[in-house]
Amino acid sequence: MSFPRAKPIDDLYEDVAGYDLVVVPDAPLASALNRRIDRPHLGSFAITPRRLAAGRREEAEDRIAFLELVEQTDLDWKRGAYAIGNILQCWEHRGRLEAILDYDAYVDGATRQAVEYIAGLDTTSRRLTEYRIDGDQDIAVVGHDQLTQLERSILPDDYETYDTFGEREFDRPPFHIFDSATAIVDTVVDAVTESNADDVAVVLDRGSEFSALIESALEADDIPFYGGPGFIDDPDHRTFVQLLRAAHGGTETRVGEIRPLLSRLGISLDVEHDEKRLYELDDRELDWLVDFCGHIETRTFAEALGRFEDRVDRRLDGFRAELETLGIADTRATESAVDQLVFYLQSYEVPIDRDNEGVLLADAKSAAYVDRPVVFYLGLDEDWTHSAPRRPWVDQGPQYTRNIQQFQLLLQSGATQYYLVQDAKGGSPVTPCLYFEELLDEEFERFSDLDSATHAPRIDRSGDGFEKKPVEATTSQMSTISQSSLGTYVNSPRDHFFDRLVDDPDKDYFKEGNLFHDFAEFYVTHPEFVDEGVIDDVVEYMLAETRPFVRSVDEATRRTKYRAGVETIVAFFDENTPVDGEFLTATSDWGSNVFAERFDRPIDSPITERWFENEDLGVKGKIDLVHSPSRLLDHKSGRRKSAAQIVKRSALDPPSDSPNFQALLYLTHWRSQYPEQRLEFAFFHFLDTLDDVVAGEVDLDDTLTTVSYHPMPFEAHARSEAFFDELVEDGANDCQKTLSQVDYEDYAAVFDETDLPDTTDSGELIDSAFGETLTARLKDRVGDYKYVESGCKQAMRQLARVRGRTFFEDDLDAFEAFVDERLGELNRRRAGVERFPIGGLGGEPNYRYVDNRDLLLEGER
Repeated sequence: MSFPRAKPIDDLYEDVAGYDLVVVPDAPLASALNRRIDRPHLGSFAITPRRLAAGRREEAEDRIAFLELVEQTDLDWKRGAYAIGNILQCWEHRGRLEAILDYDAYVDGATRQAVEYIAGLDTTSRRLTEYRIDGDQDIAVVGHDQLTQLERSILPDDYETYDTFGEREFDRPPFHIFDSATAIVDTVVDAVTESNADDVAVVLDRGSEFSALIESALEADDIPFYGGPGFIDDPDHRTFVQLLRAAHGGTETRVGEIRPLLSRLGISLDVEHDEKRLYELDDRELDWLVDFCGHIETRTFAEALGRFEDRVDRRLDGFRAELETLGIADTRATESAVDQLVFYLQSYEVPIDRDNEGVLLADAKSAAYVDRPVVFYLGLDEDWTHSAPRRPWVDQGPQYTRNIQQFQLLLQSGATQYYLVQDAKGGSPVTPCLYFEELLDEEFERFSDLDSATHAPRIDRSGDGFEKKPVEATTSQMSTISQSSLGTYVNSPRDHFFDRLVDDPDKDYFKEGNLFHDFAEFYVTHPEFVDEGVIDDVVEYMLAETRPFVRSVDEATRRTKYRAGVETIVAFFDENTPVDGEFLTATSDWGSNVFAERFDRPIDSPITERWFENEDLGVKGKIDLVHSPSRLLDHKSGRRKSAAQIVKRSALDPPSDSPNFQALLYLTHWRSQYPEQRLEFAFFHFLDTLDDVVAGEVDLDDTLTTVSYHPMPFEAHARSEAFFDELVEDGANDCQKTLSQVDYEDYAAVFDETDLPDTTDSGELIDSAFGETLTARLKDRVGDYKYVESGCKQAMRQLARVRGRTFFEDDLDAFEAFVDERLGELNRRRAGVERFPIGGLGGEPNYRYVDNRDLLLEGER
């Protein structure tokens, strides 16, 4: 679709060439008209109202007023800046300085004081207020509606106006859609050379990712540019500010929080340290940083800057000069002083000297005209929309008109325009700039709904591609998989893939869990050695090892937690002594044990930390404790889960939304060692009873969750005489009363008449043909009584409960086939035959259990 076309600069110049003075709303437009002057002209020709009134280049008067206020008063910096912003904005829209005092809600002591000081300053707004254009000249005004009230106040009574738009339509070029911001920037840089840089402009939102990307790309190709990075964008300036902020971050500062700063300072730390507290890490690389931060309160800004300059071996004269301008060079760099400095740098643009050569980088929210033959527009998304000031002195209608006209003019700058955009980011559609809704008479939600061309990713920028050489390579086959990897893979294959590529930081709960596991293993091996003194030592050692992760205020709580966990482990194994392990073959040592090393005692028990890798089944893992030939034990520091929850999370078809196959996988392996035996897998949650331990009322049974395996199919177990006897003896009241009046043969006959549904839903079982048959037969044998019907329902509820919290032969058989299928699928994907999808067997992954969320880019690729 098209919209009104802006008058070409050449046409606009022809309209106004005969006037003595041309007033325009935009400095780039004035420069463009002045470059086309083809006759002698005395004085200014095309000029903005502010430049005309001030007789000089426009200055940021808000910063000038702020610096004056800082020097002359003791006003709080934020209050002063707020007052100055309101005063100047109101002055702009109402035409006089004191207009702000008409709005009681915005008037306080700071505002009155600021008005008084601003009145005495030689600002551009003051000169505009006092200036009037000589009426004897022939005056033309271009874009009168885009001038503010204050700017119009300088105009004489008689002048001619010219619209910036003509009667013809502007045929908007198509949007060029790319899959990433990097691809967009590469496209721009490919088109620019050092020789044509002066003919190219790039329009972008200065706060977007495009700003840093285009600057670094142009620098890398030695292409000159200007108009982009500001004072605080200088890498050294930004690093120094980050350093000051980090110095006041406190003792809880984590390495991951300041990793960009560490990188700028040349400090390299492994990602495993990201969750650790900076001041608790014993690393020589950090000595300079820790010393700087530790003494920041005693140093002035100038002294701190000097230390930083020595570190980076560069002088920051511009930053030092700005500290002098603010009058804080000799001020202590306290936290409040640093906050003030940061506020100033974020609020005001510090002027810097620029070489106006090369590619022009223009801010989408500041420019209205860009006088270059070729203009690239990057992004064009909703961040290009102006946020109109919500103040009573701002007339929203005219302000909106000015903003959308500015946008409309900007889109037409140059002889050739290229609109380079993204249609989606992170799987979500990109919303075009909201002004398009008014300019384009068609419905759309994203750029691809409009006239557009999609550009596929390119292999290289030269167009020749990389030289290809045949490479002989084989992909290693995975023959076994652990329960944790299987759970991650089932939730999201792509997350599993990235888990193998990306290092993760150490976590406090991993560190704690490993320490508790080591102590449990040590105690099982050397129970006679552990006394109160050893427990004290263990607790203090655990505190020291986890201190980098833990806030200092939490140390007392952690001490209580660690002691309770250690004492619970001791009490549990005193009451539940494991077998001696003679039935097991010896295994090679698995890892190390910090307490064995600390107390110089060996760990050589075959029943602890027993590693297995069963290639026949395709599974591997580490058993914390073989408690007996038929019972495996796993130590858990997390919250306790019921047997039903454990079985539910082991589901295969469909899988749970929080898959966990540990019990199922370990029992499958152990079944291969003891195929005809009933087995148990017990989770020992030694911290779950923490509150009870503190209160002295712990029941060790509350720490255990046990899942059983029966070496038979579920239906065989359900129809067995042993289960029938269990219902008679331990069932609910009506169940016992009913079944005690019949023989086992009456119960078993039901299984011959109809199949038992494989379900954990008691309602579904009761309503099934099996449920109806069981109820009818027992009513026939006992009588048509309410308690018989109730007893049958209770029996079926018990059947459903057993099915939902126990593993059977068919469950483990299905799991063996499931693992075989997953390994085959996984190896095909590792070989590149098919991709690793984001969604797992259950569809969209449960993102609560995804470790690499930022790497899972959704949508078509």
